[in-house]
Parts: sequence; C-alpha cells; structure tokens
Amino acid sequence: MTAAATDRIRIALPENSMRYEQDLEWCLVDGKDGWREIRFHDYAELYTVTGLYERVFYEILQCSSPSTVRELLVGAMNRAGADISQLRVLDFGGGNGIMAEELVKAGVSSVVGVDILSEARDAALRDRPDVYQDYHVVDMAALTESEHAALARHRFTGMTSVAALGFGDAPPDAFRESFNLVEDGGWIAFTIKDSFLSDRDPSGFSGLIKSAISDGRLEVHASETYQHRIATTGEPLHYKAIIGTKKSDLPR
Repeated sequence: MTAAATDRIRIALPENSMRYEQDLEWCLVDGKDGWREIRFHDYAELYTVTGLYERVFYEILQCSSPSTVRELLVGAMNRAGADISQLRVLDFGGGNGIMAEELVKAGVSSVVGVDILSEARDAALRDRPDVYQDYHVVDMAALTESEHAALARHRFTGMTSVAALGFGDAPPDAFRESFNLVEDGGWIAFTIKDSFLSDRDPSGFSGLIKSAISDGRLEVHASETYQHRIATTGEPLHYKAIIGTKKSDLPR
C-alpha cells in the first residue's frame, strides 16, 4: 500500500501496480474504528467524512473537472456576448458543491443542486453552506409531479453536470430530464468519460449526446478532451467537456 496523511485523515491507496476499473477503485481510511475500505463510487460514505472527498479526488488524484468546466463556460459565454451573472443553474449530480462553488466564483446568480443522495446535500450544506440557493434530493430519472414542479419554478437558464454521468450513477434518462428543465437558449455544460462517447458505448449516453448535437437540440460552443484526474496507478483518466446552448427538449 501507499499512504497519504493529513492532520485529521490518514488514507492509504492501492499499490500503483494494481489496476482497477475506474468505478472499482478504492482507498483505505483510518477512522475512529480503525481502517476501512471505501470504494470511490461509494459517494455516500465519502461525503460523511469532512474533507475526505476533496483529499482523495482533488489533492491526491488531481481532479481538474470543475475548474476546467468553469473556464470553458466563461470563455464560451464571453465569446457569445452572454452575461454569466444572469444564469440560473441546475447543478445535476451536485455532490458536496464543488462545481457550484466554481460557478459562484464565476459570478453566476443562482445555483440549485440536485442529487440522488441525501448525504450529498448534507455535505454541501456542511462544507459550502452559501453556494446553493436550494438543494433537492431526487431521482431525476423518476421525478414525481410535485418534484418536477418544484424544480421548474426556478426557470433554469443553465445546467451543469460534472463527473456525474455514466457508471450507473446517473442514467441517460436523468440527464435528459435535467436538460429539459432548462429554458430554450439556456447554457449546458457537462463532462463525461471519453469511452461513454465511443461507438461501443453500452450506456446510451453516446447515442443520446450525439443525436442531440446532430439534431440541433444542443448547439456546441466549446468541447475539449482533458485529464479529469489520475487513476490510482498514476495514469491519466480522460474526459470530454462540452459547452453548448439548448435549442429544444430532448425527446423521451
């Protein structure tokens, strides 16, 4: 094992010769009851320990997605002559608010978070209590009428989704519902692992996103393949960031 220590949290990662699929990567965390294994996609467990998510993904594994999306979105809106301070953003898969914090820094007027995990909302309110105007714990793929109405009242003019798509965490139907809550002409900014855009992708995202672009429902203003983070082996994991404007709803 290789280990990383902070004043409050001791973390051990697998030896970098051990290879895992991205959604099966893990770490050991030294807590009050001793060491325990946490899989990286067990987000509920990660969020319950203050600072653990940031320590693992941003300090150790060098995640760059939120800052990359912010820079691309700001650049695209500036080129289009759009005012970012007027955006009312739905942050889909908001987690503990790291992307929302970037949006607020950029001058966005309103950010509303949605996540399927109550632990995500609890962590956001604990760690970044001032970034969200509201935060809903809902399943975006199975919204009730009242949940949809509560979200629609915000009249979103933008949507972000960072490192939330694929791996079974957020299915295409959840992305579609979030996209459709944005007013026509609104800004869409999201990231997705490059393999989910390949012709061999079984998740449904490749077809959904490519058809949205080809049908003109999503007009792309910027796209970039970049290093999302490193794996526990130290190898780069590449994602694609896409920034665009919504022209019409995605069909169900």
